[in-house]
Amino acid sequence: MGNYKLGSLEELVVLIVAMRYDSAYSVGIAEEYEKQTGKSINISAIHTVLYRLEEKGFLESKLGEASGQRGGKRKRLFYITPVGKKAIDEQQTLREQLRKQIPEIAFQWNS
Repeated sequence: MGNYKLGSLEELVVLIVAMRYDSAYSVGIAEEYEKQTGKSINISAIHTVLYRLEEKGFLESKLGEASGQRGGKRKRLFYITPVGKKAIDEQQTLREQLRKQIPEIAFQWNS
């Protein structure tokens, strides 16, 4: 495994960015997070995570087209990078390896 460490919130944000592909902007990401997890999240928390992931090289961003709905303001769109793809692949592999090592007896509850 490489050094592609992601925290749980970071992992979810990268997955949502990849899932939304060309419509991954902060408000949409926050809405999707709430839809998928059932938990609300502050938009400033999403911004913090997005910019941190961009600094780490897991995401990149660019300004989208101006929209009349937003008074001509452009959305910052985020995209997963090859490094981000590698990171989520490694996270999934690690989780699967750990899960396979859990003995079946661990799932048998004694009441």
